[in-house]
Amino acid sequence: MGEPKKILQEIWGHQDFKGSQLKVINGLLENTDVLALMPTGGGKSLCYQVPALSREGICIVVSPLLALIQNQVDVLKKKGIKAMAITGGISYEELDQRLDNCVYGNYKFLYLSPERLQQPIVQERLTQMNVSIIAIDEAHCISQWGHDFRPAYLHCHVLRQLAPKAPFIALTATATERVVKDILENLEMKQPLIARDSFTRKNLAFKVRQLQDKRYALYNALKTTKESAIVYVGTRKKTQELSTFLEQKKIAADFFHGGLTQDEKKTKLNRWLMGTTQVMVATNAFGMGIDKSNVQAVVHFRIPDSLENYFQEAGRAGRDGRKAEVLLLTNEEDKEQAKRQYLGMFPDLKFLKNLYKNLNNHFQIAYGEGSGSSFDFNFDAFCTHYKLNPHLAHNGLKLLDQHAVIALSESFRKRSTVKFLTGKENLFHYLENNPSMNKIVQSLLRTYGGLFDFETKIDVDLIEKKVATPANKVFESLEKLESDGIIMCNLHQTDLQITFLVPREDEKTLNRFSTKIEDLLERKKELFQAMLAYSENTSMCRSTFILKYFGEDPQEDCGICDICMENLAPTGGSMQSIKNKLLEQTKKRPYSSRELASLLNIEEGQLLPALKELLEDELLTLTHTNAYKFN
Repeated sequence: MGEPKKILQEIWGHQDFKGSQLKVINGLLENTDVLALMPTGGGKSLCYQVPALSREGICIVVSPLLALIQNQVDVLKKKGIKAMAITGGISYEELDQRLDNCVYGNYKFLYLSPERLQQPIVQERLTQMNVSIIAIDEAHCISQWGHDFRPAYLHCHVLRQLAPKAPFIALTATATERVVKDILENLEMKQPLIARDSFTRKNLAFKVRQLQDKRYALYNALKTTKESAIVYVGTRKKTQELSTFLEQKKIAADFFHGGLTQDEKKTKLNRWLMGTTQVMVATNAFGMGIDKSNVQAVVHFRIPDSLENYFQEAGRAGRDGRKAEVLLLTNEEDKEQAKRQYLGMFPDLKFLKNLYKNLNNHFQIAYGEGSGSSFDFNFDAFCTHYKLNPHLAHNGLKLLDQHAVIALSESFRKRSTVKFLTGKENLFHYLENNPSMNKIVQSLLRTYGGLFDFETKIDVDLIEKKVATPANKVFESLEKLESDGIIMCNLHQTDLQITFLVPREDEKTLNRFSTKIEDLLERKKELFQAMLAYSENTSMCRSTFILKYFGEDPQEDCGICDICMENLAPTGGSMQSIKNKLLEQTKKRPYSSRELASLLNIEEGQLLPALKELLEDELLTLTHTNAYKFN
């Protein structure tokens, strides 16, 4: 309890609020609903944490990611503030106990996933709590027109009935006008305070490089980076491949993805936070909500599916206010692959109707029946039998789930995975002593590459056919190999459980939302086309391009992106002409940067980026006396 500024100074150690923070805080303290649009790193969490500590009661925070929730709770606990997280993987008894603690234990914060919010026990117990504020973090997840739509977010408005006196605050760092409209409507905000800080990040130098050898460019970009960096890739396998590549180049790198155990995630994250690991190669969830200020570089090794995702991930750099680099490495092959991945794998209405019909036939559901029926479901076997593209089918099932035609269990997308733990020589000796394992081991090694290096998804049905052995025997063999220390495996005999929520009516079932499906496909195309346009832009300041996309009208360019640097130079010329001059001059003998600036009449702001690129491309080297030498 206390004045906001005093709380900020005593608990967080900041002397004053920034941007719209105080305006938002005062709005909540006056019981006004608030929509806060602030850039990544703009201090959004303080907007509800400070007023929650100024009032009696508990603040309910809905947040999409376990890592984000856990990080926030850990930070609050270290400050001596009672905070609770209710996430997956806890028993009913423990859930019951934690909720009781929130009712009676003077807790100030309860963090929930949107899925948890839908549980009857959670809703019932929330009505017993003295709720001070309701915070919906990453609120763009509410809108199907946003970049990260999450259906469970559509039910957040139930908190209006569960805690009718508490003001709402919705927070996001990426929202177009259409997404803002969706947030306001879904959360039933009647006369909200809309606080909109510019998304400008003046210290971020946005750059795009079009080139074939992206690995080489990645190494060159990171070898001159002194502090922490994040490299975003598209697949779990790529995280391991690139981190291994960087380690071989003597860069302290590690990998991070959703398939790691909680202990592995915690260990890897802590090593990166402490600086033991310099570069984290990760899939896109990494970094959300993590308080690390000295990220000097964010590199996208693959083109993202939207400018929203790109800008949110970019915003994890330079939170300490120092200059940081945001680099996108791409080429024509990369763009074509992204088009296939993001657009080619989104089902149209014809595919969706066929998928729904096949589902009903698969489980022998008669017309007009099926509502409330649940089945275990082997996704791979289903796709094989009906000759369906697995990626399209996967996205189609998610759409049917989003529109309440079916409900998928949380285990969806789990696959059986295998990684060999022993070397080939030891494996040979093991098979000599265990000949019954020969057939399955050989089948695995002939079917899948990288089993000695990576945790690899396997199709148990395919192995079953190759070794002519029933599935239960294949599982028994894999379990024995694991118990003998030969492999590490994660085995799932069914991919998911599926529940039909409405009676079967074939095309009529889907016709009620067919227009939405077509609109979504168009929206997907729009999002990706905007990202492509950004990557191919060669004339507009990159920061200006991004801000215009989000509805701002910046009055000046950033001055530090690759395009601004190219266009900047009245004296030295374009970036390419500066590099040409530097190469010609250094052919004579090595020069210091000061000597080169004087000889060529080039300002330091233009000279240093050109020298950096020439070093990265290994056209120049730096001598022991810090002189630049032609290679």
